[in-house]
Order: sequence, then C-alpha cells, then structure tokens
Amino acid sequence: MKRALQRWLVCLLLVGTGMPVAFAGEPAKPAFDIAPARAALLRLLPKQQAQFALVALDRGQGADRFEVRGTPGHIVVAGTSPAVILTGVETYLQQAAHVDIGWPGDSLARLPATLPAPASPIEHRAVVPDRYALNDTDDGYSNAYLAWPAWEHKIDLLALHGIDEVFMPIGTEEVYRRTFQDFGYSDAAMRAWIPATAHQPWWLLQNMSGFDAPLSPQQYARRVALAQKIVARLRELGITPVFPGWFGTVPPDFVAKHPGANVVPQGRWVGFTRPDWLDPRDPLYAKVAADFYRQQRALFGDSSMYKMDLLHEGGRAGNVPVADAARGVMAALQAAHPGARWVMLGWQHNPLPAVIDAVDRQRLLIVDGLSDRYDGLDREKDWHGAPYAFGSIPNFGGHTTLGANADVWFRRFAAWQSKPGSKLRGIAWMPEASGIDPAAFALFTALAWSHPPSDGSEWYEESSWFKMYADSRYGGADAHAEAAWRILAETAYAMPSDGDSEPQDSLFEARPSQDVSTAASWSPRAMRYDAGHFAQAICELLQVAPALRDTSAYHHDVVDVARQTLANRARVLLPQIEAAYAAKDAARLHALDTEWLGDMALLDRLLASDPDFLLGNWLAPARAEAGNEAEAAQFVYDQRAIITVWGEREGADMGGLHDYANRELSGLVSGLYEPRWRRFFASLEQSLATGKPPEKIDWYAMEHAWAVSHEEEPATPQGDPWQLATEVTQRLGLCKP
Repeated sequence: MKRALQRWLVCLLLVGTGMPVAFAGEPAKPAFDIAPARAALLRLLPKQQAQFALVALDRGQGADRFEVRGTPGHIVVAGTSPAVILTGVETYLQQAAHVDIGWPGDSLARLPATLPAPASPIEHRAVVPDRYALNDTDDGYSNAYLAWPAWEHKIDLLALHGIDEVFMPIGTEEVYRRTFQDFGYSDAAMRAWIPATAHQPWWLLQNMSGFDAPLSPQQYARRVALAQKIVARLRELGITPVFPGWFGTVPPDFVAKHPGANVVPQGRWVGFTRPDWLDPRDPLYAKVAADFYRQQRALFGDSSMYKMDLLHEGGRAGNVPVADAARGVMAALQAAHPGARWVMLGWQHNPLPAVIDAVDRQRLLIVDGLSDRYDGLDREKDWHGAPYAFGSIPNFGGHTTLGANADVWFRRFAAWQSKPGSKLRGIAWMPEASGIDPAAFALFTALAWSHPPSDGSEWYEESSWFKMYADSRYGGADAHAEAAWRILAETAYAMPSDGDSEPQDSLFEARPSQDVSTAASWSPRAMRYDAGHFAQAICELLQVAPALRDTSAYHHDVVDVARQTLANRARVLLPQIEAAYAAKDAARLHALDTEWLGDMALLDRLLASDPDFLLGNWLAPARAEAGNEAEAAQFVYDQRAIITVWGEREGADMGGLHDYANRELSGLVSGLYEPRWRRFFASLEQSLATGKPPEKIDWYAMEHAWAVSHEEEPATPQGDPWQLATEVTQRLGLCKP
C-alpha cells in the first residue's frame, strides 16, 4: 500500500511535464513513448491537458490495462500503450468529469477549468486482445474524401474507445497500379480499371471495377500521402493497421498478357462485372503476390494483419479447389510477412469451412458481422475452432437511423466469452459507415473493457450503462436526459436478433410507391421497436436543463431523435395515403399528401440546424480534394452517386442498389427525396382527376440528373435545434402536459 502511494505521488510531481515515469522494480525506461498520447490530449483538451500526467505501463504477457488516480487538477493516467492511455482518459472524462467525447458530438464545453479527482481509483483491464474497427465499406460510406485533420480526429476517437486494430485500405489502389505495371499493364489501363475513390471498397472486395474512372495521377499521390500519415499515427499510438492482402484479383485480359494463366471469371454483382480471379495454385500467383506485398511494404511498411475474403458475396471458384486456393493465399502471405494473421469477415457463407480447414487456424481472425443478427449461432462449431471477434454491423450504407441490437450485445458477448472452449478473442465494430450513432459506438466498444462474471449470466446492468451515458453525454446529470435514454434503451437499442442488425430506414428516402416498405432494397421492412414509446424520448430531451443544451452532443442528439420521430411517422401516413387513393377520395388524398410533404419540409429545416446532417458537409471534402474544376465535378458526382443511384442504371434498377446508402441530410431531402414524392403524389391526384392510371416515372433519370448536378450546398448550420425539435413535437401532437 505504501509503495503504491509513493508511485502515484511521484506521478503527481511530474504532472504537466510530459516526462515518462518508471517505478522501482519496473524497467528503468518506459515501455513506450507517451508523446503520441500527449499530442492527442493537446488536440482534444488543449486547456486541461497539462493537468494530466501520463504513465507508460509495461504490458508484458498480460492484457492491456489502464489506471486512473489523482487529486483535483492533478490526474494520473497510466496505460499499456498510448492508445490505451487515451482510453483511460476517456473513461475518466465519463466517470469522473461527467463529460463525453462522442462520435459525433461532445460535451467538452462543460469541462471545468480544474479537473475533478476521481472518487476512487479507476482500473480496467481488456477482456479481449483484439479490438477491431471499421468495415471494408467504411471509406466509401463514411466519406472517402476526408482530409488529414478529419482522419486525425477519427483515429483519436478510435483510440479513446479502446480500439487497437483498424482496417486501413486507403492507398491500396496505388499498390495495384504499381504491381500490375510490372505484369504488362499500362498506367492508363490500370487507372481505367480502378474506380473513383468512394467506390473503391467494392473493387477491393472483387465486386466491381471502372466506375467513374480514371482518377488522375495526382489523386493517387494524394491518397498515398494521406495513407502514410494515417499508418504512421496508428503505429505511434500502438494501433495495428490492418491492410488489404492480395488474394488473386486481376485486371481484364490477364490471360492475353500471360498465356496459360488459370483465370476464373467472377460473373456479375448487382449490375456490375466483377474482376477476374487468378488461381492461387498457378505459379504466377506467388510472383504477383510477392510483388504486391513488396510494393505495399515500400509505401506503407509491414503489418501483422491482412484482410482478405475469398469468393465474397457470390464469387465463383470455377475449377479451383477452395482448400488449395486458401493454402496458396496463406503461403503467399506468410512468405511476405511470416507470422501474419489473415483476417476474414464472417458474413453470409464466408468464410467457407474448406478455407478454415486448409490453413493454420491460429493464423486466422474472423471478424463476425452477424454476432447479433441471428439466434442459435455456435461460432466454435461454425468455424471449426478458429479465433473470432464478436462483431456487429449496426447500419448499412450509412443510414441515418437510430438504434442497434444492443440488448443482444449485453447478453450475448458475456455468454459467448465465458462458454467452455470459447474461441472468442475480440470485438469488431463494423458499421458500414462510422460516426453515425454515438451511443452504439460507445456501448459496443465498452464491451472489451469490463470483466463478465464467471457464469456469464449478466454483464453491465443495461439500465446502469445508459444512465451513465446520459449523465456524461451532455455534461452533467439530468433527470430528463436519463429518462430520454431509458426510453431509447427500451426501444431503438433493444431490438432483437431476428435476422436484422439495423433499424428500419426512412420511407421519406424511398423511391415512391403506395406500398413501399423500405428505402434500401435489403433494409428491414417494418418497425423494429415501439414507435409510440420511442416518441416520448424527444419530449424528455426537450426538457433537459438549459445549461446542458449548449453542447454539440445535445444539438446532435435532439436533432437525431426528433428526426427519427418524424421519420417513423411516415410509416403511419403511407397506408392512409394508399387507402385514400383506393377509395378514390381526392380530398382526403390531397390532405394526406400535403401533410407528408409538410413533414418533409420541416425535416429538411430540422436537419439544417446541425452540421452532422448537412449535404454540404458530405460534399465539401470532395471539392476540397480536387485539383481543378473537372476533378471537382468527378469527385462530387462520386459522392452524390453513392448515396442515390450508386452506379449505372442496371445496378440501380435491376440490381437494387438505388438508395442503398440513403440518409437524411438537409439538401438531399429537399433536393431529391421531396421532389420525388411531390411528383408521385401529383401523379396519383391526376389519376383520380382523369380516371387514367398514374404516370410511369423514370426514377433513375430523375436521380441521375440530381447526381450529376453541380449545385453547391450550404455547409453551415442554420436554425435552432431545440426550437425546431419542439416544432416537430407540436406538429405531431406530442409532449402534451
């Protein structure tokens, strides 16, 4: 006890100096440089960072851990890596200072000048070693044109929430470009094959190619420079970059350039021609793989983790035995990076048992995208004892829908981890677009830092977690904030494992029809929680104390919950519209159409009040990245297309990709969604007036015209979020005394 006290007194003497600390009986030199953690605090907490003393702990053979102690104005945070130290800082902010750094939104404006001491020491140990983040699609759906400052903040947020492995595909297009120039392809041919930036994730997944190509050599150079900064920062913080590996994707006409090569055509993927696949048994495969990894190493250095998914979403094995292919892929990886792990996505039928059985299972990590989606899963049996991470994909395409199967997370993670013979060794946070739902992100990543009881019967008390979150989210305890988050916990965050892992999307974003039930083709087709109970959350949020309302976290949440409440209303109105048309009640139809369009007009004004919901902020990075007007038009079209038509007509209409990445953004609602519904309602009303069938509307033509438009959108919020959210409740008849 005396020794421990002496240790922390030494720390307190060094507060603000930035000096590393070593204790008696421990290594004379710190286990790592704390400077990257200090630099992060300078970015995040410039006024208070000097009140933190940061201490490097030697992890040894144990799990990552952090400890927080201190007195007012003198807070000591010790951890086993710079990122883990930051996780300790975030935990301190939530539990002791009662403020939050969310993704998005924070309450740092409520942080006092003198930091409060924790009531008692805070100590946490990682329950699992693998804490993985980001989906293959994240770069496309989150915003593929983010500049370094935005990526820097994104990395800080991942570190604050305990992540230690991050998928990092940026710049891989240059690896491919260099590699295949060594195998007979011109620079022009490679750039014609590789899609525009926002669509590159699906090219890397071997789903499609060429869309909105070619990119300029300058864009390749920009992406490489950005990737090098990202990779350097991840390594400084002690976070492992997870790179794409090479599993055989080749450009067109590979056989023509290399006669005798065994190349398997991959057919079609929702309207696109898939890239071909080089048989990993072919002697040429090892040569191309070696060159790919050499080029990747030259640009970005080495890693210990490489992600590859053979035969993703309907890929064809052709005449290639899958087990032999897996052995070839693993052999090439190990030749380039001895001891590296092959990361695979658990999704649909992937990974195939033949792949798992063909290689050393201990060199695998399966990041499960379905952990919370279905009942009756047995991952030890399904994956033949391969290590895996408990994962979730709580939104698809970046939908602005609120909620997740969080109740399943609470119960299932502990049960799976504590079961006899468990191979669970991680968590995997894999929304198709990150930065959408701050509560879901905070809750899921917290799974990795608390010890479940030995019987696995319970983990955190769910109600306790949401109370803690409410008390820190807006910068202080408030009964109405707690009540709002209790309601959200009982509704949007209590969805079951019934085959879906995201909430229903908004019908405002759907291609109009009288019986449409979803905007994106594969979204849930009905409400997944009690909309009436959910609506009471906005009533509570609006009563949060005025002192807590002036934070970006509150502004984001009050808009988000009001937005969701208004969107849920559309599922009540649409059946009434259908019934009015069927009854040929023109007056009733017009009244309901007017009500629907009025809701959409209010929705757009509500969204315009917060920067997180502005179309202008989705498009601005693309414009800023461009080197000239022609490039700006290309990049903006890339951004506009992926959230509307996605690709060409075949993929949008026949493949079902239209509105896959629908989202409620001011400017998108008023610019495309509302005009679509207005035109549809006019066709219904005209039909009743003339007795003729409604007009057949070419929705793709309308959407494509919007996607290719060059109109600039506001990037500065307008209006008061609280007042506009209040207007929503008044319009819907909510919150009556």
